[in-house]
Amino acid sequence: MEKTMVEIKKTLCPYDCPSTCGLLAEVEHGRIRRVRNDPAHPVSCNGICRKMQHYEKSVYSKDRILTPLRRSGKKGSGSFVPVSWEEAVREITDRWKLIIEESGPQAVLPFSYSGVMSDIQQYCGDAFFNRMGASVLERTLCAPAKEAAYRSVAGKTGCLDPRELKDSDFYIIWGSNMAATRLQALVDINREKGRKKRILINTYADPAARHYDQVILIRPGTDGALALAIMHVLEKEGLSDQAFLRTYTEGYEIFRATLDPCTPEWAEKETGVRAQVIRQLAREYAAAKAPAVILGSGNSRYGNGGMTVRLIVIMSLFTGAWQYPGGGLCGCTPVDTAYVDTDLISRPDFRSKKEHRTININQLASALAGGDGQPVRSLYVYGANPANTVSCQDRVIKGLRREDLFTVVHERFVTETALYADIILPATFSAEQHDIYRCYGYCTLGTAKPVVRAPGDCKSNWDTFCLLAAGMGYEEDYFARTEEEMLAHILNHPTRAVRLLPEEKKRILREGGSISMPFSDHLKVGTSSGRFRIINEGLPDPVPCYMLSYSGREALEDEKYPIHLLASPSVYSLNSEFRDREDLMALRGPQKLIIHTLDARQRRIKNGQIIEAYNDLSCVRFKAVVTDNIARGTAVCEGIYRRDCCSGGRAFNALTSERLSDMGEGTTLNDNRVQIRPISHGPSSAPD
Repeated sequence: MEKTMVEIKKTLCPYDCPSTCGLLAEVEHGRIRRVRNDPAHPVSCNGICRKMQHYEKSVYSKDRILTPLRRSGKKGSGSFVPVSWEEAVREITDRWKLIIEESGPQAVLPFSYSGVMSDIQQYCGDAFFNRMGASVLERTLCAPAKEAAYRSVAGKTGCLDPRELKDSDFYIIWGSNMAATRLQALVDINREKGRKKRILINTYADPAARHYDQVILIRPGTDGALALAIMHVLEKEGLSDQAFLRTYTEGYEIFRATLDPCTPEWAEKETGVRAQVIRQLAREYAAAKAPAVILGSGNSRYGNGGMTVRLIVIMSLFTGAWQYPGGGLCGCTPVDTAYVDTDLISRPDFRSKKEHRTININQLASALAGGDGQPVRSLYVYGANPANTVSCQDRVIKGLRREDLFTVVHERFVTETALYADIILPATFSAEQHDIYRCYGYCTLGTAKPVVRAPGDCKSNWDTFCLLAAGMGYEEDYFARTEEEMLAHILNHPTRAVRLLPEEKKRILREGGSISMPFSDHLKVGTSSGRFRIINEGLPDPVPCYMLSYSGREALEDEKYPIHLLASPSVYSLNSEFRDREDLMALRGPQKLIIHTLDARQRRIKNGQIIEAYNDLSCVRFKAVVTDNIARGTAVCEGIYRRDCCSGGRAFNALTSERLSDMGEGTTLNDNRVQIRPISHGPSSAPD
């Protein structure tokens, strides 16, 4: 009997996660039969999350789209008929040519986000739409306020790579559910249990509380007040490293003079954290030689999110921790130099006019409604699911229902957005395409080649845009390349960081695999002056200060909606990914809202009861989860739920607004207010 040959092939996780884990795919008869972590990978040597442990279940799902589809019924009905790629491309490009002739190319809006985070497949669409001259989407859905705020203080300075945390001697995990977003780093700091203290500061502690020595629950949007109070204590008790601050920062003397009113007693009124807890935290932080703040992104998704992050970054400088191995800040970018020249992929030079229409991803609802007076006549969606993942869900869906909107969706499954498509194109998985992968949470770089052939008529973003370019008559050599040739082109035009690598690492990149890049020198400050900018004259508020969030201001003005609504990551899904996995969805169950015991008792809500959360935007049903491990006056939804897990089809984002953050024009999905009630207290309907 002939023995079956099983091949072990390297690939990489393509999803929106700081780790970009290395995977080993066991391939038999041209099919992936198992996926496991690559123990030789710099990050996934610590294992991989449960979502990727059965990646093959998604690749071979019975629900996967395998052929192009054309709408055959009313938008949203889910009625489609198969067509060929030739028919689909002709219909798409004919419609675009007509729209461009009648309304100009900016009537076409591309919409993409983090469905694939590898560079070629993520950015090749930019080249196509630059060539067309289409509207530009500002992709500020995740943590742009955090990024802008960090840069405003540190410039291009690289913060701690999580692998450097082994040298830290004290950990503050601030606004991060590491079990969902930084699993490998959580494994590392858990090895320090009993030797190094681990403190969590968050609005919501489940399910992470068990990993830490202390949990400090804080009111949403008030983290900046806590950071100021900690710095107040450090100054008043002589615990700040003034020599470090005077040498490595700008504006310290001016800023320290503003700290006098920021007492722990003042901060207690703002944050709900007791003054004695704040003082003890400040003293323990100062007593450590190399404390590390592991900063999440949740506290940046507010109207004051940029200022909040500025204050936390500045606080991380106050003890001089940055000058010691393991000390400082982790959670922003650890990379201080470019690994890939992304202009080779996105081709900004293809855009003939510098002036272009820009639409913020968080304000899609208004764009589809023609809020700026310029109608969007066609929407092309890839690597995204805006009907569920961006704010104002009811209005987004209303826009998608427009019969005069020509919508094309390149997808693997019929998502909430794909239901409203005129044409659906079948997409590949990462294991079926070539690409190069920059990790945004670690100093690593990797490449991957297909480990299996794509089934049916599925095509990658690259191959799809090349077909569409041919249909549009674009003749640039760029669109004549294969994705394998594009990968070779990138490696043949390396950045300085890659040119300096030893030959063995360059060989790994050519053949497929991941490498570790050098850690940053955290005292090589990447600003024009070579010093951290405590005061930044280029900002509207040069001197950092405490600002109220949108919801904080609303709470002072009107108690109509007293509950602060937040989103938290889920261990069972990632944004809109993995919802095809019935095993994971069964573990997660229906859409839930986590509320404090006293808030539930006040409203006669019991654990497990069906409730409604509502505001002026919409009304959404949830299953109540009642706990003490959440700040009072707060409600949290973990992850994005698919339509059939939401009563009435409405999900969390029906309750979030289009307002933008103070820096980076980012999402404020954590800065909304609602009222909640048992389902028996009123009808489930959106307010007029």
